[in-house]
Amino acid sequence: MTAHTSTESETEASSGAGGTRPFAPFEWMIAGRYLRSRRRETFISVIAGFSFAGIMLGVATLIIVMAVMNGFRSELLSKILGINGHMLVQPIDMPLTDYDAVAGRLETIPGVVSAIPFVEGQALISGPAGNLGGLVRGLWEADVRRIPLVAENIRAGSLDDFDAGKGIALGTRMAQELGVSLGDNVTIISPRGNVTPMGVTPRVKGYPVAAIFEIGMSEYDGTFVFMPIVEAQGFFRMDGKATGVEVYVTDPDLVGGMRSLVEEGAERPTFVTDWRQRNVTFFSALEVERNVMFIILTLIVLVAALNIISGLIMLVKDKGRDIAILRTMGATRGAIMRVFLITGASIGIVGTLAGFALGLVVCLNIESIRQGVSWLTSTELFDPTLYFLSRLPAEIDSGETITVLVMALVLSLLATLYPAWRAARLDPVEALRYE
Repeated sequence: MTAHTSTESETEASSGAGGTRPFAPFEWMIAGRYLRSRRRETFISVIAGFSFAGIMLGVATLIIVMAVMNGFRSELLSKILGINGHMLVQPIDMPLTDYDAVAGRLETIPGVVSAIPFVEGQALISGPAGNLGGLVRGLWEADVRRIPLVAENIRAGSLDDFDAGKGIALGTRMAQELGVSLGDNVTIISPRGNVTPMGVTPRVKGYPVAAIFEIGMSEYDGTFVFMPIVEAQGFFRMDGKATGVEVYVTDPDLVGGMRSLVEEGAERPTFVTDWRQRNVTFFSALEVERNVMFIILTLIVLVAALNIISGLIMLVKDKGRDIAILRTMGATRGAIMRVFLITGASIGIVGTLAGFALGLVVCLNIESIRQGVSWLTSTELFDPTLYFLSRLPAEIDSGETITVLVMALVLSLLATLYPAWRAARLDPVEALRYE
């Protein structure tokens, strides 16, 4: 036994000193032959195929799901902040009667893009086809035009002479559900009405539809109604006063550091809140869901990596005679280990690259794919009334994608270590004893 071990060590030492270098062409050639299927090795080839498919689908699924989650967050954030502002300034102690002056002072603060005073109130919107609860917001025409989500998405009518009180602007979904189009009248009913001996009577007034916009977020397209600020002040009995001032900044992620500047710049008692405080529950839920989905879908890649282990172990058992012959011909343990490392790593690397390509193609065409599947199945796969958005978004983050690819490659390479080690430790004498 001792003589055999010393002879084996001498063989490996001589082969390593004057033999082939690591990852020599013959190692790649043998690994390539092991990857190609033969009739009696069909079962092993099937396992390798499933491993490849598992890695590919796992990587593609991770990329697609993370891109859709990023798209959801980005789209919702842009819609919510595009119409509501990044910071809300509300009065304390006394009504906001100097709203134009306050807005002017806030716009001089570095980092503030615009400050828009508004009057806001809830009301019942009535049309020929039904009634809807809505959020009526009064703005100056110039301020409405400074909100790109509204001004750049007018589907019918225009905002010309908006301050003259010639009509209101509402969303496409609200127009459809009320059964109105451009020029039709809608009735707005506010519970804040006139006080009479019989009690408070609701305030009711009709307005023509001057413009119809489509933000792309069904919740807003079916809720918001814009009217001239002077008209809104009269309708909600807020003569000369505003509800607050919406502040838009250059970087929404830096609103925390700008709060003190906004409070000082207002030069009056105010209560300032930012978009994170107003939407903390919503975006926290999105972040938790995104992290959980990443963990769950990573298990797909892990299962595929385990398939690589099982497939290589079976390959090692099947190729025991070949390994023994290679060892007796002078192949070192390191060479045998590298052969099986190349075999398993090839499945993981090619599967990862194929998954990346598949995920990229699906992400770039996800809306077309959704429409095609909806057409084939005659079902609504992405109902805007449930998911808020009118289209399925996907936004690929390069950092996350690289993380997914590196994780898949690392798992695939780790999965090859044990089978390759077993192949390298195979004793040629024991393998050939019964041949």
